[in-house]
Amino acid sequence: MSSEKGRLPSCFADPFDSGSQLSSCCCGQIHSHDEPGAEPGATASAPGPTDSEGLLVRLVESSVTRALFGGKELPRRAFMRAMGAGAALGLVASVFPLEAAKALAMEKIGPLEKKNVKVGFIPITCGTPIIMAHPLGFYAKYGITEPEIRKASGWAMIRDWAASGQTDYTHMLAPMPIAMSLGLGSSRIPFVVPAVENINGQAITLRLDHKGVKEARDMKGFRFAVPFDYSMHNLLLRYFLAEGGVNPDTDVQIRVLPPPEMVANLKAGNLDGYLSPDPFNQRAVYEKVGFIFKLTKDLWPGHPCCTFAVSEKVAREAPNTFSAIVRAIIDATIFSANPANRKEIAKAIAPRNYLNQPVEVLEQVLTGVFPDGLGNTLSVPERIDFDPFPWNSMAVWILTQLKRWGYLKEEIDYRKVAEQVFLAGDCAAVMREMGETPPEDSYSSHVIMGKEFNPAEAEAYLRSFPINRIS
Repeated sequence: MSSEKGRLPSCFADPFDSGSQLSSCCCGQIHSHDEPGAEPGATASAPGPTDSEGLLVRLVESSVTRALFGGKELPRRAFMRAMGAGAALGLVASVFPLEAAKALAMEKIGPLEKKNVKVGFIPITCGTPIIMAHPLGFYAKYGITEPEIRKASGWAMIRDWAASGQTDYTHMLAPMPIAMSLGLGSSRIPFVVPAVENINGQAITLRLDHKGVKEARDMKGFRFAVPFDYSMHNLLLRYFLAEGGVNPDTDVQIRVLPPPEMVANLKAGNLDGYLSPDPFNQRAVYEKVGFIFKLTKDLWPGHPCCTFAVSEKVAREAPNTFSAIVRAIIDATIFSANPANRKEIAKAIAPRNYLNQPVEVLEQVLTGVFPDGLGNTLSVPERIDFDPFPWNSMAVWILTQLKRWGYLKEEIDYRKVAEQVFLAGDCAAVMREMGETPPEDSYSSHVIMGKEFNPAEAEAYLRSFPINRIS
């Protein structure tokens, strides 16, 4: 398989266009980049560059042609269709130093279109890179000197802020940008994920009077909470229960609840448990109202949790800012991955304007040395970890589970959707630029609760489960 997956369409015409459902491109093909759920029979877009130019080069090309036509789309599109991509670029290059512009852009990010970007986040440790990038100076390092870091109370608010343009860049649960790009639970708005924020970092927490629970079948009749329908928390809880013979639709209740409200509801007896992001699992132990039953890393080691997401519209309109903030986030994620930095990070994100949590609780989560609420002190260094690479195969797994539980009803091309939303190739280019070694391929098999997932056989995998909503 090619190692350059996940790139946005490289065709010169409108790589970020969110206009018609299926539009004719200047390259003569039919694209549906803004409609990831389109029927798989549509012709795939041309492959992206195979070097480190990636998205930035395509944005330079698009910006130059838009400028030449004064921002007027109809004349520009007519020109591109009439000339064809190669001839059009050649003509543009004869009057404008296009290659020089590309080289300059790659050598150094150009002037930022805006420095007062708005970044939305939820106060959880899963958002560590996007949060700590502010107090520890990672945004400023890349020229974003006036970021506005906006704290939301729940994921519906995060979604609505991103959809309405109240935030430019957003902390999102891994399934959210996929769902929004497909129009699940919201208007269809193309989003992309240039980086994952964290891996692992979740747990199933139960109320203290359930200490006798040993396995999923002991949880029949339980009332659970998850932070959002389109979340790894919901998908992993359902997977865990179903593997234990418990139907998550009929044998238990699962409700959506903002993470900050989960501990209080557990204490009040409104919940038997939840699958939540931290620090709210550890906070239940701290408050002596719950215990950590199982870390999600024990269900799927290295699973994605939260991502750094942006609408294609925002990326298109401010490409230099987009390039800068992606580098800031990936840099911050790499810094967060170093265990030696975790205590410093805990102190940085603890204040009221960020997580508003005791430093002690955050250190327990981030270092992986923690009391479990059952009288044990555990040492699990990978309880939460940080890896920015957005595996396309993980996006495919998310799509299979969205279909499994009835959230996604249409037929889709799994790889196409995965590669349009999770920008593995672009993330890999930035990682290499920073001296990291990203995976050579963005597709891999994964093992979830002992069962192997092969992304090349997604439909067969989906239909292999005895408990699902697939007819």
